[in-house]
Amino acid sequence: MTNNSDCCNSHNPTPGAIELVNSRSCPNETLNDLAATFKILGEPVRIKILHALSISDLCVCDLSEILDMSHSAVSHQLRILRTARMVRFEKHGRRAVYSLNDKHVEIIMQTALAHMQGHGCGVPLGDK
Repeated sequence: MTNNSDCCNSHNPTPGAIELVNSRSCPNETLNDLAATFKILGEPVRIKILHALSISDLCVCDLSEILDMSHSAVSHQLRILRTARMVRFEKHGRRAVYSLNDKHVEIIMQTALAHMQGHGCGVPLGDK
């Protein structure tokens, strides 16, 4: 906690700080999209799906078994993650195998786990 002498006693912004932030800030639309991404990541089931897919590519049946959920419920969550461009799938005959969409999703998961635990957990991501 700061003492009162460190706080602004009147409206007297730091010279150059406002201009610096304004010149480097992302557009509001981009920040709103980022907030929507975090909202999607706010659902524990989706985090579990992304974590599982960071370990191995999986089909709906695999995810259903891992999460102890119905195929329909898993498919619904995968649809949300696909729409958000966090996962993708490839058809192998009649089977759809899901994976993380790209390295960025892996980095988000890796960074968040490292932040929470200091080291993440289990095998490092990317060692599929």
